[in-house]
Amino acid sequence: MQAKANGPVRTVFIGWGAIGSRVGDLLAKRSAPVEIIGIATIDDPAARAALPPGIPFLGDPAQLAELEPDLVVEAAGRRAIDQWAPAALQHAGAMIIASTSAFVDDALLPRLQAIAEQHGSRILIPSGAIGAIDAIAGAAVLGLDEAVHQIVKPPAAWKGTPAEKLFDAATLTEAKVFYEGSARKAAGDYPQNANATVVTSLAGIGIDRTRVQLVVDPAARINEHRIKVRGAFGELEIVLRNNPLATNPKSSELTALSLVRLIEQQANTVVI
Repeated sequence: MQAKANGPVRTVFIGWGAIGSRVGDLLAKRSAPVEIIGIATIDDPAARAALPPGIPFLGDPAQLAELEPDLVVEAAGRRAIDQWAPAALQHAGAMIIASTSAFVDDALLPRLQAIAEQHGSRILIPSGAIGAIDAIAGAAVLGLDEAVHQIVKPPAAWKGTPAEKLFDAATLTEAKVFYEGSARKAAGDYPQNANATVVTSLAGIGIDRTRVQLVVDPAARINEHRIKVRGAFGELEIVLRNNPLATNPKSSELTALSLVRLIEQQANTVVI
C-alpha cells in the first residue's frame, strides 16, 4: 500500500481487546491520519458496548468487500487469522498480523502469501515487544550461526498458561528457567507470552533453530527480552525491559506501541 496523499488510512481492526483498544486509543490521542471504519470483535453485548461510538461492528469477513479498507489490523489470535485474513488480503491493500505465534504452522504464511500475491496486497509483521529486527534481518543476509531469545516475566504474566504446572508461584524465591527449546514449541505453548520469538525467528535463523528460554522471576516487575545473535556479520546482544500492558500482564506496552508505529507508517512519506 502506498502512502496516503488524499486522506486518512481507512483501517479495520480484527480484535478490540487489551492490545487493539490500546492501539486505537493511542492513535486517537496522537491525531494520527487513520480512520477506523470497522471493528470485528466478540459478538456479545459487553464487547459491542466497548467499541468506540460511531464505529460499526463487523461480524462477517464478507463485509470487507463493501468497506474496501486500506489496512486491516489483526490483534485477536489464530482463529481470527483463519477467519478474516483471506478476505482482508483480497479486499485491503495490506494486513498487519500481530498474533505471530500462529506462524508455528508452517503452512499458514505461504497460504496467506499466495492470496496476497494474487490480489496485490501485503502482509505486514510488527516487531511487537522487541526491537533490533532490522539488524537481525540484515545480519541474516550472510547467514546466522546462533540465535537465542530469553524472556523473563513475573509470575502473574504466566497465569493461565502451562507454566503454572512447572513452578509454585507462592513459594518461588528466585528466578527459574522453566522452558528451554525451539521458538516453534515456545510460541505454540505460550502464544501470548512467547509471540515475539516468532518475529525473531522470521527475521533470523528460523523457527526451529531459534532457541528460547522462558523464565519466571518473582523479583521482576517488568517483562524482559534478552536476544543474542551470532553469525558472519559478528555478534548482537539486545536487552529490552518493557512495562507490561496495564490491562494484560502477558503482553508488553511496546507491543501496542509497535502497532501504532506500523499503522502510522502506512500514511507517512518518510519511513524509518
